[in-house]
Amino acid sequence: MDEIRIAVSTPRSLGRAVARNRARRRLREAFRVAIRATGDGKGHDLVVVVRAPVASASHEALREAATAAIAGLARS
Repeated sequence: MDEIRIAVSTPRSLGRAVARNRARRRLREAFRVAIRATGDGKGHDLVVVVRAPVASASHEALREAATAAIAGLARS
């Protein structure tokens, strides 16, 4: 397994289905960009649990958080 796989979980407390799906899409895209930028060939499985601040966070903030998370995997 030479790829990073991501599962995104959004609780119902985040809002209706539209809000939860939007949060999932935004996070998946942020992680996709971060993974492509690192080029890390190690295989990892990530489970990301969405919290309320994600819904109002900017795309740049999400990308920075995803990049930091991927960088943390590279160190381990």
